[in-house]
Amino acid sequence: MKSLFVIDKLLLSKLLKFGIVGCSGMIIDFGMTYLCKEILKINKFISNGIGFILAATSNYFLNRNWTFNSQTEDIGTQYFQFMIVSAIGLGINSLTLYLLNEKLKWNFYFSKLIAIGITTIWNFFANLLFTFA
Repeated sequence: MKSLFVIDKLLLSKLLKFGIVGCSGMIIDFGMTYLCKEILKINKFISNGIGFILAATSNYFLNRNWTFNSQTEDIGTQYFQFMIVSAIGLGINSLTLYLLNEKLKWNFYFSKLIAIGITTIWNFFANLLFTFA
């Protein structure tokens, strides 16, 4: 029973760190999306993709070094795996954003916040079990 508690505590610690890293990514994501969409007048879905990819790259390095404390020397392969997970996450994010904003006519940024929440769940477990396993 004690080992199960340790695993749960370790998983909870990683999830908390992942959430903190995700918050920093969300600032990058929202900031770049806003810059591209509102200032540079780039299409909102392309702007969303730019913000998401820049945030994912930042998140990779923070999660690698802090959340999952990865010791692998093959950073290129690991980064590629992380970006695969993130690309699938981008698909989940964009589909959610499309459904909420375009179909249900919810506010773009509120829809984006919901999309980030859903994508975070995917990203955490996929990275835990695939990228940083």
